[in-house]
Amino acid sequence: MERQQFLAKLGIGLAAVCTGCSLVSCGSNPKNEDPTPTADGNIFTTNLDSELLNVGDAKVSNGVILARIAAGNAVGSFSAVQVACTHEGTFINYNQAGGIYICPLHGSRFSKEGFVLQGPAASSLKKYNVVITGASLNVRA
Repeated sequence: MERQQFLAKLGIGLAAVCTGCSLVSCGSNPKNEDPTPTADGNIFTTNLDSELLNVGDAKVSNGVILARIAAGNAVGSFSAVQVACTHEGTFINYNQAGGIYICPLHGSRFSKEGFVLQGPAASSLKKYNVVITGASLNVRA
């Protein structure tokens, strides 16, 4: 294969990959989706006997990311914020090593309370309340 043919095929392949990435990010943008609480204000419930057992574990449900940030089943051992980055709506992740939320798309960083630590995001994440009764954890609006 000649160099020109190789570069042409490489260019077509890269274009296809970039198009696919653009479609995926557009299709999974939760930016405008607000959690829908039940009549008592619950957004979702988690059983602490079977989920989020280790520091760093996280669960995404109904537009919220809930992360275990410390040992024990106290309210302060958990953080619940909107899962959509305020920059472009990409799902964020909890980074245990840094104790922060990070957007994988452009690198915005947020504190456990949802405050912007590093842009390009300019707005804080919405923070949700955590209520624990026995082994049941409720995330509330």
